[in-house]
Amino acid sequence: MTVMTKPNTNDARAVLAAPSLSPVTIAKPDLISVEQAKAMDVARMTDLFKAHLNPGQLHFMKLLGFHKIKIESAEGMYYVDQNGRRILDFFGGFGSLALGHNHPRIIEARKKFQDEKRQEIAIAFMSQYAAALAHNLAQISPGDLDMVFLGSSGSEAMEAAIKIAERAAGPKRSKVVYAENSFHGKTKGVLAITDGQLYRGEFKLVDNTVRVPFGDIDAIERAFKSDPEIGVIILETIQGGGGIVQAPAEFWQKLRALCDKHGVIWVADEVQCGVGRSGRFYAFEHYGVVPDVTAVAKSLGGGKSAMAAMIAKRDIYMKAYGTPKTAMIHAAATFGGIGEASITAIETLNVLYDEGLIENAAVTGDYLLERLQALQAKYPKIIKDVRGKGFMVGLEFHDFSQTLPMVLRPVVSVLDDKLKGSLSGFVGALLLRDYDVLVAFTEYNRNVIRLLPPLICQREHVDKLVDSMDDLLSRGIVSIVKDFVKSQMK
Repeated sequence: MTVMTKPNTNDARAVLAAPSLSPVTIAKPDLISVEQAKAMDVARMTDLFKAHLNPGQLHFMKLLGFHKIKIESAEGMYYVDQNGRRILDFFGGFGSLALGHNHPRIIEARKKFQDEKRQEIAIAFMSQYAAALAHNLAQISPGDLDMVFLGSSGSEAMEAAIKIAERAAGPKRSKVVYAENSFHGKTKGVLAITDGQLYRGEFKLVDNTVRVPFGDIDAIERAFKSDPEIGVIILETIQGGGGIVQAPAEFWQKLRALCDKHGVIWVADEVQCGVGRSGRFYAFEHYGVVPDVTAVAKSLGGGKSAMAAMIAKRDIYMKAYGTPKTAMIHAAATFGGIGEASITAIETLNVLYDEGLIENAAVTGDYLLERLQALQAKYPKIIKDVRGKGFMVGLEFHDFSQTLPMVLRPVVSVLDDKLKGSLSGFVGALLLRDYDVLVAFTEYNRNVIRLLPPLICQREHVDKLVDSMDDLLSRGIVSIVKDFVKSQMK
């Protein structure tokens, strides 16, 4: 406890004067303006990134040559850099650019919203925009998926999904099954079901989880039978970070039956593979099944806003939050369903259907797979596998030693684990440097190049990618390595 005493006026020590209550001028710090940020050169960007953002990440950007590029604008399938170079985007913001960059209908809808000064944050009132978006998602979603929670990121949507499922399952069935090589987000709750030690770090995570191999229905059945405390299973319909990994149709059908039999709630993570990327709005629709809870994000924001949604069956929602007493346990956060983000998502969903982009993902996605499979047949000692669905495709290289001349393999094979991901990195870096094509990578299987182009991608874009890769691989692995090393020395 602090005791306040009256100052002794006879004390010879100096007494601090009370602060002035009159207004004072606050000096403006040395801030960068929007126009100055726009004009910033690569050297200054690098200095600020290293000083204030992530110096470790800069190391990897330098390895790939990505640190030399300043993006000035983007439209459709292309970025434009500081030199006016057009870069074909098969990275797609890890699947967040279904409509491509700066789709004109999205820009128009957002500009109109701003020009009319419509409400952005209206937490105290109902939002017509959030309500309309929730309706649209319910209309799109199959079965009884019709209760919606709106958030800003895939991690937030998955946090909402795991919480609603755990509450609906009840305190006696609080254990959650997840899969090897899963990725569900980086926030602390979903880290417990994200199977990556890199992301888990040394954080103290919840321990009510059970890990099983992805796509192994027998392992899941054994877990359900042996542990009556299991109430939830959470799986990506297509594993993205795991290297574009799918399970067969019969797995999902058996999973649905198994969950029904044991009363386990199935959560389908569609954050990356949803919103049309697989050639259906939800990837699970390919298998004729409906989960109890699902989540989408990334492309839902139309490439212009951060938007995510959890969609649950009404009975699940009501078990978790169906009374006035429980309704606010997991209500929307401050920016959940704010105006401009909601209207952006509303327009995104309409564009998807109006422009036939889901069908295009299926048809042109098949063409992408066909061309890559032909490339694999041409370079079988370099390309190990091609797999995927729609515009979610993985191209896996052999371990580095297996791509080299026979005489070098025994020597290099002992380094394969340390060199894992090097060939995909070399190819990705040279595709960007020499062919103006940007591709992505995967978290767990580093030998995989991940292709997540916008759903507006056409056959000519596929041809550009595959022809570029063909020309690059025709150099041979030794030349590719030499070319990459030379690029690092510049």
